[in-house]
Amino acid sequence: MKKNYDRRNKYCFGIGTIGRDMFYTLVSMFILVYITEVRIVSDDMLKVITAVLFVLRIFDAFNDPIMGVLVDNTRSRFGKFKPGMLIGAIVGGAAMVMMFADTKLDGMGYVVMFAVCYMLWDLFYGLNDIAYWSMMPALSTDQKVRESIGAFARICASIGLFAVVVGHIPAVNALTAVLGSQRKAWFALALIVTILMLAFQAVTLIGVKENKGYFKEEEKTSLREMFRVLFKNDQLMWVAISMSLFMIGYMTTTTFGVHFFKYAYGDENMYSIFALVLGISQLVAFAFFPVFSKRFKRKTLYTGSTIMVVAGYVLFFFSPMNMVFIGIAGVLIFVGEAFIQLLMLMFLADSIEYGQLKLGKRNESVTFSVQPLINKIGGAIANGVLGITLIISGINAAKTPADVSAGGITFFKMSMLLMPLAAILIGYFICMRKFKIDENYYAEILAELKARGDIEG
Repeated sequence: MKKNYDRRNKYCFGIGTIGRDMFYTLVSMFILVYITEVRIVSDDMLKVITAVLFVLRIFDAFNDPIMGVLVDNTRSRFGKFKPGMLIGAIVGGAAMVMMFADTKLDGMGYVVMFAVCYMLWDLFYGLNDIAYWSMMPALSTDQKVRESIGAFARICASIGLFAVVVGHIPAVNALTAVLGSQRKAWFALALIVTILMLAFQAVTLIGVKENKGYFKEEEKTSLREMFRVLFKNDQLMWVAISMSLFMIGYMTTTTFGVHFFKYAYGDENMYSIFALVLGISQLVAFAFFPVFSKRFKRKTLYTGSTIMVVAGYVLFFFSPMNMVFIGIAGVLIFVGEAFIQLLMLMFLADSIEYGQLKLGKRNESVTFSVQPLINKIGGAIANGVLGITLIISGINAAKTPADVSAGGITFFKMSMLLMPLAAILIGYFICMRKFKIDENYYAEILAELKARGDIEG
């Protein structure tokens, strides 16, 4: 019976994030593509928008722990997590549709409107994201069950992500032919993605059954206790630092994709083909992660994955503009990063029980508020690096690839690859030295929590 219960939760939980990641990807990876290639702003205006994006994302990132407190303190007949998921999806969806609406505003009027919509999108997507991912460790304390649920959820997330990455250019072209303008096409795409996000979220909201009797009932968390949860859980802090550096590297590289193929490679349409290859590679990696996790320790997998990523970056940087070399490099990077994403998710989940043992409370949502905080900081830095790079390299002012100098392309590739590689390597060494929750230690933590009655199942 329990296996059927776990299976239902696994599929309903995972399927729910297909639309969520389509929704997130359209903004996090392509908002600057929309602004620079469709809205077509000047260098001065791009500087303002880049600064606005950076400041808003950093500011909102530090609101995420407060959102985690709100979710942790939720008591409803629908459970702890679902109200935040629903509210975040509805308000965030409305904000994204308005972000891509053709309001006819220009100059600072457009910047103000964009900033308000972006802030609302960021804030309420964060609420949804915290509630969604903090539900996962509450479904099971068995590491292998968590890995199975997490791996399937990441497969679904990648389907959503790469559906937008691969499909947005063909979709925009098709919608432009029907609607007559790119601005209308992007708005229609944003509306379609928002509707899909709400539909897939309904699968999780209706289908997942939270096990409310497994954990001891705890008192509500105050804002003062929030800081205690975040800063007294040393394992959470170390994995958060490592995740931050990884996400800065990962998001910087992916954010550069469209501009790389348009201006460096010289054929924007190859981006969709490249992304399709990477998407399939990442899906295969997520699918096979549970197989590898049964044979190898997590830190062994982390080391092997990091070596793959480094090899991919080196090959990408030195390869000629040939899809065979670029494709092999991309597969190495994205297969390695797929494993690292899952490992980081498991490290974060395991730090919940560690914090419960050390501090006396679970605080799943405050703990998982670290994830969107990290993603937003990573996205802010990635968008900042991209915006500055587009200006310095001359790409933003260029009308065609021929208008960009060889030096500009070299600078673009260095920004795209060298800083991300350094961030990922530093994160790896920090995690390997400081994160101590391995499979054996986790079993000891779980046994002690059950012995003192903190886990009642």
